[in-house]
Amino acid sequence: MACLTIVQQEQGFVSAESEKAVADYLGMAPIAVHEVTTFYNMYNQQPVGKYKLNVCTNLPCQLRSGDKALAYLEKKLGVTMGGTTADGLFTLQQSECLGACGDAPVLLVNDLNMCSFMSNDKLDQLIDGLTSAEAK
Repeated sequence: MACLTIVQQEQGFVSAESEKAVADYLGMAPIAVHEVTTFYNMYNQQPVGKYKLNVCTNLPCQLRSGDKALAYLEKKLGVTMGGTTADGLFTLQQSECLGACGDAPVLLVNDLNMCSFMSNDKLDQLIDGLTSAEAK
């Protein structure tokens, strides 16, 4: 996993060629590396926007409108789940449990920053804040 993290930090995502290089380096079968890359949401298998937004759509978040938060972001950003905005700023993804069910609905920004109780107003504030930070 550490090798994949280094690859992603260097390249922004983990390509099939990178998976093979990691497998060769570690003396593993390429499929074993691919299984790790595809299992965890933190590994990007293609280029993503500057801000990757993982919206939890697991049952507890869905019961507290996680699916509606995802739909709201799709409309606001003009992309479908898995897509990246034309300006390259945002990639929108769904995620399995992020381990914060009591704060649902939640989303994770760039695999690091957890955002809790994401109402439409809070989603607007997040997107507007990240967009305005880019303008500066």
